[in-house]
Amino acid sequence: MPIQATSKIWHNGNLIPWEKAQIHVMSHVVHYGSSVFEGIRCYGQPQGAAVFRLPEHMQRLLDSGRIYRMQLPYSLDQLCSATVELIEANGVAPCYIRPIAFRGYGEIGVNPKNSPIDIYIANFP
Repeated sequence: MPIQATSKIWHNGNLIPWEKAQIHVMSHVVHYGSSVFEGIRCYGQPQGAAVFRLPEHMQRLLDSGRIYRMQLPYSLDQLCSATVELIEANGVAPCYIRPIAFRGYGEIGVNPKNSPIDIYIANFP
């Protein structure tokens, strides 16, 4: 089943158009798979969207980054707020939420200390 695009994706603190969410072919993640991710469900409720265990999922994303020696530049509260902001901007619930953090374009090699960390959060039906 193809992914249904929404209008916005959250990228490093900003909501951007879905089609602008792109990475460079020389990004570290393309060559070494240097990424961490989560998969989160959001349910439609009469009072609004309800994200299942959002803080726990985002804490696990942060912990995964730390284990992978990839310090994510956002706090737990910032990532949770970004997710809520994205859901509201797209107006899609129920939905699936996919936060991913990866080493981007900067340095190649097994130990890329100077590669930037990119974080995207997408949601789709």
